[in-house]
Amino acid sequence: MPAAVKAGFKNYMTPAGHRRLTEELTRLWRVERPALVTTVAWAASNGDRSENGDYIYGKRKLREIDRRLRYLSKSLDSAVVVDSAGRAPDQVFFGATVTIQSKSGDHRVVTIVGIDELDAGDERVSWRSPLATALLKARVGDVVTVRTPRGPEPLEVVAIRYDKL
Repeated sequence: MPAAVKAGFKNYMTPAGHRRLTEELTRLWRVERPALVTTVAWAASNGDRSENGDYIYGKRKLREIDRRLRYLSKSLDSAVVVDSAGRAPDQVFFGATVTIQSKSGDHRVVTIVGIDELDAGDERVSWRSPLATALLKARVGDVVTVRTPRGPEPLEVVAIRYDKL
């Protein structure tokens, strides 16, 4: 889980990312947590809690849900929703979908999003990542240098667009 919520830290987020986190918070708070509380209460009423798997597992799962609820609440409280849809594609800013080309000619398309919006693939990059930091404010045709573990890597900005996110 990213360390998104710090004092004075701007937690930029796309409208879709904000909606997704709000839906998760609502689902956990209104559906999953009440069902789990009912199960834990039933398990506790059965007596010996030290060997009661439903009780032990339920309490652990309840702690995990509560931890996630706290994180989501803090993250959404500090969220600054940025809607870049329809922005002129002249320069790279938050919310941009950028096509880049490496020195070897390989193309890659990345979208710059908030730190809570990353997915398992590499199409969405955090605005705080080295790649996004290098791309920010670049224009089509610019060559930016990204610092990687293998050393500096030059990348050319091939295209910029702002989709509805």
